[in-house]
Amino acid sequence: MKVERSNPPQNNGEIKFHLPKFKRFKLNNGMDVLFLQKNHLPIVKISLQVNCGSKFDPKGKSGLAFLTSHLISEGAGEYNSLQLDEEIELLGTLFDPSTDNDIINLSMITLSDKFERSLELLALIYQSPLFSEEDFQREKQKLLSKIIQNKNEPSYVASSNFDKIILGNSFYENSVLGKTEDVKTFTNNDVINFHKKYFVPNNSQLIVVGNLEKDNLKFLLNKYLYLDTLNDIELVTPTFSVNHSPKFYFIHQENAAQSEIRVGHLSNRRNETDYFSKTLANSILGGQFSSRLNLNLREAKGFTYGIHSAFVYYKDVGYFEISTSVNGKDTGESILEIQKEIAGLKIEVTEEEINFTKSYFTKRFPSMFETNSQIAHNLSTLIRYSLSENYFDNYIERISNCTKSEIEKSIAEHIKADEMIYLIVGDREIVMPQLKKITDLEIIELDVDGKIVNF
Repeated sequence: MKVERSNPPQNNGEIKFHLPKFKRFKLNNGMDVLFLQKNHLPIVKISLQVNCGSKFDPKGKSGLAFLTSHLISEGAGEYNSLQLDEEIELLGTLFDPSTDNDIINLSMITLSDKFERSLELLALIYQSPLFSEEDFQREKQKLLSKIIQNKNEPSYVASSNFDKIILGNSFYENSVLGKTEDVKTFTNNDVINFHKKYFVPNNSQLIVVGNLEKDNLKFLLNKYLYLDTLNDIELVTPTFSVNHSPKFYFIHQENAAQSEIRVGHLSNRRNETDYFSKTLANSILGGQFSSRLNLNLREAKGFTYGIHSAFVYYKDVGYFEISTSVNGKDTGESILEIQKEIAGLKIEVTEEEINFTKSYFTKRFPSMFETNSQIAHNLSTLIRYSLSENYFDNYIERISNCTKSEIEKSIAEHIKADEMIYLIVGDREIVMPQLKKITDLEIIELDVDGKIVNF
């Protein structure tokens, strides 16, 4: 059979997509639940989120949240680590704990007919982890090894230190993994006390998406999530020192063939009113494959396999970032091309670019809700950033209604060439002469831990 490819598919007009309505309710113990019934497949996604990410690490205990999240499933209730793993595997259930700056997420994907038993095990993990000394010592050593390994990964070194520079003097500045000197001081009691303080119903939210009936779900949740301890959780919203002048930082990685480049500055938070115009502006610059940055540095110059820009958001702060890895010999010229594209964006954004970018976002929007995991992730966004419950209902309309002047205003206010922080990780002998050639600014050299190197 021959397929006719000479004529492109016809445009069927405006995208019409409506996300099924989710239900919101509280359990008997006060825990918030978001539930969306999706009956196409006999699958359920469970996401139990606890507001105790790395920003809650006590002073001098960076990495404690991460270690807690990896220890929490090493045995629970009557099951030791091996027994618990076996029980989960017998169900065909996938369990995945994770930690970021804001939350610890206990995630499960299971079949509908295995949901009750999977929930029972998840509730044990959440409420009654064993935290044995043997498991603690093993996971602590694994974390220390992971930190050491990552110090040899230029991409990790660049990203973690860029965060530290941008978000300095706040509870966001430390890596989620923590510092070696802090992790070495951990005791099993640190983990036990951290869990006791934060793993409580009024500090947790549950998202369930899948083939279930609401009444039965509510009954089962109340049956197994019985913990009713409530704690006062207080975390003061940080203030950030805004830089008003560009700065260059450099970290040496001996014999590095490539240079990791990070460029950016602080911006506003996720729930600000100009989110959509910022999103469109960023996409034109570096947020999609056909962006200006990628067409220049990848397609035209061949400096990199890819370059990306984004407005990065945590619950309490946002920042703008450009990230790429380039050939070491092209480091200086790559930075000049990045600066050129930022300057060009401020001069003109075309209607053609705007229309193409709007089309990209509106047409891909329905695909963001195809799987249960995608839906759970998007519902999590509503919780984390305190967005309105009809946020996704109005998404396409708000993208489509962004004007050229609003996008230009966002570019002027939120992509600030004269406040950019530059961090480069690469080989000193190859890169430093290039940096001195392209800037008259002082180049501050750091070690892999972000400490200033004094020669």
